[in-house]
Amino acid sequence: MLAGTCGAWGAHAQSRDIPSDLKTPYKLDRLVVAPGNREGEFDSKGVDCPFVYYHGGLYWMTYIGFDGTGYQTGLASSTDLMRWRKEGLILRRDPSSPVTRHNVALTWIMRENDLFDRGHLRKVNGRYLGTYHAYPNAGYEEGPAVIGLAWSEDKREWKLDPPCLTSEDAADWERGGLYKSCLLENDGTYYMFYNAKNKATPWHEQIGVATSCDLKTWTRYPGNPILANGPAGSLDEIFASDPCVLRYGDVWTLFYYSLDKRGVARDLLAMSKDLKSVTKCDGILVDVGQPGSVDSRYAHKPSIVWRDGVLYHFYCAVSKERGRGISVAASKPWPKS
Repeated sequence: MLAGTCGAWGAHAQSRDIPSDLKTPYKLDRLVVAPGNREGEFDSKGVDCPFVYYHGGLYWMTYIGFDGTGYQTGLASSTDLMRWRKEGLILRRDPSSPVTRHNVALTWIMRENDLFDRGHLRKVNGRYLGTYHAYPNAGYEEGPAVIGLAWSEDKREWKLDPPCLTSEDAADWERGGLYKSCLLENDGTYYMFYNAKNKATPWHEQIGVATSCDLKTWTRYPGNPILANGPAGSLDEIFASDPCVLRYGDVWTLFYYSLDKRGVARDLLAMSKDLKSVTKCDGILVDVGQPGSVDSRYAHKPSIVWRDGVLYHFYCAVSKERGRGISVAASKPWPKS
């Protein structure tokens, strides 16, 4: 249900350069989480959409696996952010559910807001709070997806609320369906950032935000999309997608990915002072690699975590040779193995 807002909305701003401490030029240049190697595994056709956090002395990554039927959500763990162990499924499709019978993708768990924190999760009323999206049909992102909340006491077993955002009552820019969401709380208000498409095909994707004071009633910002496609010839002319929003000093960073007219996807950055007005930064955070590299086709869908003075930028790496997997870039050179 959608109703009134908790606060006023800001005005749009101009572009700026990427701060040097947010740049991650050092790619690991291999997949840290790769598709499963056996037919029938939930991630046999590809892995996607990393979300990395810290808990109990380990780093953890939720990710989406595709098996040819639809998305499901898995978990991996790591001690050093370079070597990852798959832990198995944590959120399965439910054949009896009209919402998740084909797909269920956990894309974010509410965490510390500060970009330079380690990425500890935050609880709401004694439970962990995440967001999911689900597509109504079998196949790869088939049909207009919806967004809902997910709850867990142990981060492995999740209970889903009914969808809180759909495209049925949406504006033109998001009428084709919703995608990945990012959830945070600031000064008593919850912010749900998400990307959406305007129509079935061919389409454009842009980023909007909705707010809630009680996690039940959600209000879309009337000035959506807050991060719109750029002009003809720009890097984000076709897509401005998959928000990852974290506090950076007295402003907020909005990491996102772009798609240009040539079909190249890469990660970019925007800034906001108020979580509503957005300033795009000039330059590229993570670009596609050379032919034969793990990310020669796409380098996109950011997840950011900080450890011991180093910023790590996880992303979905796609190439013809290795398919769709997850890789990482860092702000400092990788240790020699």
